[in-house]
Amino acid sequence: MLIFDISECPRSRVMDRSLLCELLHSRTVPEMVGIPLSIAHAIVPPGQSTLPHRLNTATELYYILTGSGRMHIGTESAVVHPGQIILIPQKETQYLENCGTTDLSFLCIVVPAWRADDEELVD
Repeated sequence: MLIFDISECPRSRVMDRSLLCELLHSRTVPEMVGIPLSIAHAIVPPGQSTLPHRLNTATELYYILTGSGRMHIGTESAVVHPGQIILIPQKETQYLENCGTTDLSFLCIVVPAWRADDEELVD
């Protein structure tokens, strides 16, 4: 049985400027080998946003856990809040703004599993 506690997961500031904790990825969890997805927990602090970026071959899902913000995908944007899941198609430029007064936290589910060489910042 695998159980991971987010409170014990080390966080780092990643390319898009979010604070990320990688929960499940075949690169770090041997039991994930052959499972074509990765899951991370991300935080965007109040008043901050991620940088515009895209994944070129993977599809991403954000499941909002806490806080509120505005999601931008391509030319569209919408207010997001806890309980919503957002589909981010491959090759779409995206970023997320925290418009609230508390941390905006969410799960990032990437299919196939996230790879550094698949992600790029967009001007």
